[in-house]
Amino acid sequence: MAELLIELLSEEIPARMQARASEDLLRLICDGLKGAGLTWGTARAFATPRRLALVVDGLPVSTPDRTEEVKGPRVGAPDQAIQGFLRKLGEGRTLADCETRSDGKSESWVFLRRIPGVATSAATATAIAAAVAQFPWPKSMRWAANRQPWVRPLHAIVAVLDGATITGEIDLGGDRIAFGRRTAGHRFLSPDPFEVADFASYRDGLRAAHVILDPAERRAAIEAQAKAAAATLGLVLKDDPGLLDEVTGLVEWPVAHVGRIDDAFMELPPEVLATSMRAHQRYFTLLHPDGRTAPHFVVVANMRTDPAGTANIVTGNERVLRARLSDARFFWEQDRKARLDARVPALKDRIFYAGLGSLEDKAVRLQVLAGELATRIPGCDRAAAQRAGLLSKADLTTGMVGEFPELQGTMGRYYARADGEADAVAEALRDHYAPQGPNDRCPSTPVSVAAALADKLDTLTGFFAIGEKPTGSKDPFALRRAALGVIRLIVENRLRLPLAAAFAAALRLHGKAPEDGAPRAGSPVADLLAFFADRLKVALREKGVRHDLIDAVFALGGEDDLVRLLARVDALGAFLGGEDGANLLIAFRRGANIVAIEEKKDKARHDGPVSIADLILDEERALEAALRDAGPVVDAALAREDFAAAMAALAGLRGPVDAFFAKVTVNDPAPALRANRLRLLSRIRATLGQVADFTRIEG
Repeated sequence: MAELLIELLSEEIPARMQARASEDLLRLICDGLKGAGLTWGTARAFATPRRLALVVDGLPVSTPDRTEEVKGPRVGAPDQAIQGFLRKLGEGRTLADCETRSDGKSESWVFLRRIPGVATSAATATAIAAAVAQFPWPKSMRWAANRQPWVRPLHAIVAVLDGATITGEIDLGGDRIAFGRRTAGHRFLSPDPFEVADFASYRDGLRAAHVILDPAERRAAIEAQAKAAAATLGLVLKDDPGLLDEVTGLVEWPVAHVGRIDDAFMELPPEVLATSMRAHQRYFTLLHPDGRTAPHFVVVANMRTDPAGTANIVTGNERVLRARLSDARFFWEQDRKARLDARVPALKDRIFYAGLGSLEDKAVRLQVLAGELATRIPGCDRAAAQRAGLLSKADLTTGMVGEFPELQGTMGRYYARADGEADAVAEALRDHYAPQGPNDRCPSTPVSVAAALADKLDTLTGFFAIGEKPTGSKDPFALRRAALGVIRLIVENRLRLPLAAAFAAALRLHGKAPEDGAPRAGSPVADLLAFFADRLKVALREKGVRHDLIDAVFALGGEDDLVRLLARVDALGAFLGGEDGANLLIAFRRGANIVAIEEKKDKARHDGPVSIADLILDEERALEAALRDAGPVVDAALAREDFAAAMAALAGLRGPVDAFFAKVTVNDPAPALRANRLRLLSRIRATLGQVADFTRIEG
């Protein structure tokens, strides 16, 4: 078995593209090998800023010989058909070269064509050429006279199989790059090229040439060096996996250095310091053990230097950061010269979305909607909620947010505090965008919850009102994320907020007067309720809750209180997980099927009152009594939202139901008895239907 090594050496690949590019290289080459009939043991791909590499172990030296069956006409077919088949096989072929196959009805001529195996090196050369031609870079470029695009100019290709260089080349539509076995290490520390014979010599040669090939190893080295550098000052490294991944894609030989932040800049909000260092310079923030931002940072260089060079690196980066933070301090000082409430009118010049008005229009809507929602949120100050809604977008007009859009909301909190706004209002300005994902913190303070709900409900109802709903995999306005955010805000804070009423209130602010009574099919409220039902299923499925239980409760209709709905789903799941619930479900299906079949046969419904006089057997009288007793108990339990008690009442039906099916013949020859027993079975369906639509439950 042979080992295949491939490397594509180029100018620097953007860090954000490297992980996907290594996966694409693995996929494209392996697909090409598989298409040639090759199998292998393992395949691993790697990426550094200047190279993509792939090693495939356990390849055969050639593809196996194979036989292709060419089917011809049936035996005894006209001579014209036979001759046409032989011509298709090639000159000189006769029926003596063929065999016959029987399909049980007739025999046909077949020719077994032997296709010799192909050398793995030839198949690999074809796969490499195809991979380069088809590579799906998010962005690419052409250079010099070349027509073949690549992410950055491509310089060399290593292609070695079983220690031998593969013969082949890539035609870039201008230049041609022949496959070879020479690669290069670090651009500055080890610029001289060297030859490789296999993956081990390639990996070790790169390490000797100051390149760590494996991204996971580089990432671990960067993290370890940064933490060690912080520890020398008694500090800790701020956790930032995204920045760590990005820096891993920027360096081939990482060396961490610690720099200092001028004391004059430490008055800036810590988020400004961290964002300025992260977004502009890719520096790591250091913290005191108590979590306060320290006046130091870590920069990871792609260079090993002597002490003088290290000092130059640190000094140079401190100087660059000083300029960046000077800009940030300028924005900080200038922005505070105008109050947030004075900035609201400037939002009229910023369009939220065509058909949904300006950001000023949105701020006014949020002011009203947050005030209305405050009445549904225990402990929420309505005036504070209205104030938070009005000011929620004001920081979008500041210079700081213009420079760092990721600080929207965060800067609103700082500016609101500087203006003397209430703490609850300031916190709400920061929190009203949250939660923005399943792992994001969910607001819990009342005013923040009101502002966050208002923002998301306004966006959802607005886009649904103008027909901009998510379709398939497309959701350009992140409405699914907004819906999940609303669900989390309601469920995690246990808010008794009827969704239909909340949607109606938000739609009125968009100038859409929702219909009275139950939502009409196809209306924005009805569409939003269906949309939320789907999102709730997704959210609960990720937590292991069965989607059919959610369907069974939603099918009752009129349930838009998520807290009550989830309590009912939980109780239903616990009930069906027990022996009584599982057996009662089986009996319910049996009874429901009988009633459905007989109603179809009779072309009439059997849901009228049960005649006590026609109950002649003890088992049917016992079932009727059990149903008569259970109905009010279930009703009362549901009214006080004691779903466990409602399920317990249903569990009491198991014995009478089992006895009924064991002893009673439903389709009795006497028409009156048959009809009465069908009505009794319908009573079972109606009683269980008070809790959930059991026809929706699977399993």
